[in-house]
Amino acid sequence: MTATDITRALNDLLLAPDPDLPLDEAVDRHFTPDYRQRTNGVWSDRAAFVQHMTRLRSLVRSGHVEVHDELRDGARYADRHTVTVTRHDGRTSRTEVYLFARFAADGRFELVEETTLLVSGDEDDRNLGLVR
Repeated sequence: MTATDITRALNDLLLAPDPDLPLDEAVDRHFTPDYRQRTNGVWSDRAAFVQHMTRLRSLVRSGHVEVHDELRDGARYADRHTVTVTRHDGRTSRTEVYLFARFAADGRFELVEETTLLVSGDEDDRNLGLVR
């Protein structure tokens, strides 16, 4: 299996989801059952991550990822990317993300640690969980 990357994962999960691909299948495609994530110092397990994606899907109409830097070294992955999202109410925000990750042997994300920076948008975007 080819290892995933942040663009494919975020597109499937949130930004350009295939209407025939349920969220749980999108998560299974890119994340291991024991997946853990730390965003701005807050740890989440896979169940909390799925809950967060469910909430974001209800808020986000569309978006895209721009990867500025991306490095792979075996099971290690790092990138710097910007996510632009447009909410159903028309508001747009941009978030810069610094991400370090580890892949499982099957190429899915096993662990992600990231720091986010709201580049543009309302402070409300941070409070709603578009930026943690």
